[in-house]
Amino acid sequence: MAPPENASTHDSGLQAKEKGSEPLGAARNENRTRLSTKDGVPVAASPSTLEYSVFSKHVKRFVVVMASWAAFFSPLASQIYLPALNTLASDLHVSIGLINLTLTSYMIFQGIAPVFVGDFADNVGRRPAYMVCFLFYIAANIGLALQHNYAALFVLRCLQSAGSSSTIALSAGVVSDVATVAERGSYMGFVTAGSLLAPAIGSVIGGVLAEFLGWRAIFWFQVILAGSWLVPFLIFFPETARKIVGNGSIRPPPLNMSLNMYRKMRKISKENCTVAVESTGSQPRRLTFPNPLSTLIILFEKDTALLLICNSLLFAGFYDVAVAMTSLFKRIYGLSDLQIGLCYLPFGMGSALASVVNGKLLDFNYRRIATRLGLPVVRNQNTDLQQFPIEKARLQMAMPLVVGSSCCVIAFGWFLHFELHVAAPTVVTFFLGWCLTGSFNTVSTLLIDIYPNKAATATAGSNITRCLLGAGATAVIELMLNAMGRGWCYTLIAFVMLSTLPLLIILTRNGPEWRRQRREREEQ
Repeated sequence: MAPPENASTHDSGLQAKEKGSEPLGAARNENRTRLSTKDGVPVAASPSTLEYSVFSKHVKRFVVVMASWAAFFSPLASQIYLPALNTLASDLHVSIGLINLTLTSYMIFQGIAPVFVGDFADNVGRRPAYMVCFLFYIAANIGLALQHNYAALFVLRCLQSAGSSSTIALSAGVVSDVATVAERGSYMGFVTAGSLLAPAIGSVIGGVLAEFLGWRAIFWFQVILAGSWLVPFLIFFPETARKIVGNGSIRPPPLNMSLNMYRKMRKISKENCTVAVESTGSQPRRLTFPNPLSTLIILFEKDTALLLICNSLLFAGFYDVAVAMTSLFKRIYGLSDLQIGLCYLPFGMGSALASVVNGKLLDFNYRRIATRLGLPVVRNQNTDLQQFPIEKARLQMAMPLVVGSSCCVIAFGWFLHFELHVAAPTVVTFFLGWCLTGSFNTVSTLLIDIYPNKAATATAGSNITRCLLGAGATAVIELMLNAMGRGWCYTLIAFVMLSTLPLLIILTRNGPEWRRQRREREEQ
């Protein structure tokens, strides 16, 4: 998946340097004059006219596709493992209850690990963070494929989760780096599609591999897939973190360079008889231990807290449907593991389509409100949201989706209660995936709008709340089904999801004032 020739927009700066121009990276402060590119040549630009990103449209699409693919691995690792649970319990001579503990530990680390990686990525860069994550992920999968005892399985599943779970937060950070608020919805849609398509097809892939090649093939498959992502990443993926490269016009330190860019730097240096990698004109960035407190502070902001409560409750409903489908479909319809995996496909297709369509609608609604307020929508220019009701522009799209997803959950529960044909609940999951994914995408986009310079850190905070609440939801869903019955159980879940509507209304009304108060505190 290589980008177009000269994909890294840093190359334009390198070409200019080859001609004797001023080296890139002379300034790192967002408020100071910086170098932008015009027709491949760096030119000075004032902050008022500075492009939000000098990356070309093709490069933006490449990095977003790569980010979406990276976000695919965390839910894939969780779901592809499910069809092999019974076989693993038999081969390792342990109970299914102990095997299920590896699912719980995976979800716990899925919430905790991004707290550290998000802060690391925002301060040190996206490329080093991605490389650390995939190093852990690939090593854990190799170990899982070779292990022969339960203790190794448990520890390596935690390591696998720590490596893969941060990719969703990193992908949100990449979108914040390259996309303005006017186009952020579409790009976030593609990233969300990757993370929500995996639960649908992961079980199918895992079922096929476990049935025909054995459970070890599941982990070797993940090693191969991760390697196929890592190769184009190392060669072409540019550093996008705005603290490191600004709008893309600042030359990154060697650790943050793609191999393609590093090769061109060496070529330029040899031709000019200089050292291989020159100073960027700024002090080297010191590596520090990631600070989880930066994420925890974000969690306790009023607008963020409401947003994450809503997102977590909706995600818990998503998990309650997705996890229970396996046992319910087997119990009611007598389906095999592979057939159950196929029943997840409509869920995944609805999720993937909703991510793309809802992203376009978010951008449309932003432009509509901006035009009504008389505000210009200029392509690739940063927009000051101080006086703009961004909460209204985003959440107007979420509220009908919350209502729609609640209705689908109720229908899903009662279809199973009356044991209608398997097509009925399966078709409902398509619309459920559509509505829920649209809601998640809206909330994720708004979170980045509120924290554009800490997107990975803020998304890591979202991971904590939704993964921990999701773990709790999956732990009690069987108890709820047994105590209440299928219909009333999912009716209760739907009303819990509907309870997020008043919170979204409060956020729409008070969000701009809360943002203003936070900005004043930060300035003081």
